[in-house]
Amino acid sequence: MPPETPVVEPATQADLPAITELWVRLARGQRTHGSSVRAAENRETMRELLAGHLHTDGLLVARFEDSIVGFVSFSLERGALELEATRGLISNVYVEPAARGYGVGTALLEAAEDALADRGAAVVVLEVLSDNEAARRFYRGREYEPYRVSMRRSLEDRSENDTHSKEDG
Repeated sequence: MPPETPVVEPATQADLPAITELWVRLARGQRTHGSSVRAAENRETMRELLAGHLHTDGLLVARFEDSIVGFVSFSLERGALELEATRGLISNVYVEPAARGYGVGTALLEAAEDALADRGAAVVVLEVLSDNEAARRFYRGREYEPYRVSMRRSLEDRSENDTHSKEDG
């Protein structure tokens, strides 16, 4: 049985291979919720992106004893537009299925929020797939509210009677 509270700490370079494999598991799991991100095919690209988060102190791990059971990656939003509030972005949160229900996700999320607040963020933004009800419930339970809605449409499924592609007559 895991200890009562996971240890959340900054990731190290030595943790990067394990975190990359956790990301692959995350991406595979997201495919069941409609994600089109390929897991194994993006392993090296994500290793490099996660290394970037590591370099900017935006990568935390959760451990039970010596085992990494989850991670979170985050950053401050950088863009060309002036905003009313500095936004923190959480790009990945993952907890191994066997470690779920022990406060790991909450501990990771709170640690990322604290780090972002320390860096000047006034709000935190994250994305969750609309079909992933468990993740949406988790975030709602931590006072996250819908902020934007992304919509998609397959262009491969269009038929000849599709009014979207017809000119007004």
